[in-house]
Amino acid sequence: MNRIKVLIVDDHPMVLEGMRSMLTQINFVDIVGTAANAYEAIELIKAAAPDIVITDINMPEISGIELTLKIKKEFPEIKVIAMSTFKERSYITQMIQNGASGYLIKSASKEEIEEAILSVHEGKLYMSLDISLSAFDKEEINNVPILSSREKEVLDLIADGFTNPQIAEKLFLSLHTVDSHRKNLLTKFGINNTASLIKLAAKYNML
Repeated sequence: MNRIKVLIVDDHPMVLEGMRSMLTQINFVDIVGTAANAYEAIELIKAAAPDIVITDINMPEISGIELTLKIKKEFPEIKVIAMSTFKERSYITQMIQNGASGYLIKSASKEEIEEAILSVHEGKLYMSLDISLSAFDKEEINNVPILSSREKEVLDLIADGFTNPQIAEKLFLSLHTVDSHRKNLLTKFGINNTASLIKLAAKYNML
């Protein structure tokens, strides 16, 4: 298989070194760089074009949650894996809603990191084995659709009561494009009407 280019983002030098050490033992991974904050991460993304960014959540100035949203908006093809000591559902949900494809606890083994990278690279959602969520919570999070930043904008405007022509005008899109986004949203949520779409999006705290 082609080697997977990975960028690591964390404000703790020891964590960066530990992750680098573990990732060098995975034969299909190329570490393209390490960043201590979101600003460094964005510069490295532009320079090195990683396939996957593994980022800490709790960072000064710009959190991993905000960084994930920025990455998915500017570089939608890049996959993001969140990494944290936190196991709270709210952090996990926020990361997934902002476009992360995986969530790892910092105590994860090399084998689990390897599995997470492979899963996310293949387009799957990966949740750490160590997250103490109920089976129902895990099912809920797995059911949360991963939306593009544009789909999220369209969803917000639909929930605010805007019609397709109004959304098209507001976002400077064609009516056809807005209609496609609306249909994609219905498909991703597995429902067939706007009322159900808004209800389900609200249930997943996506509005």
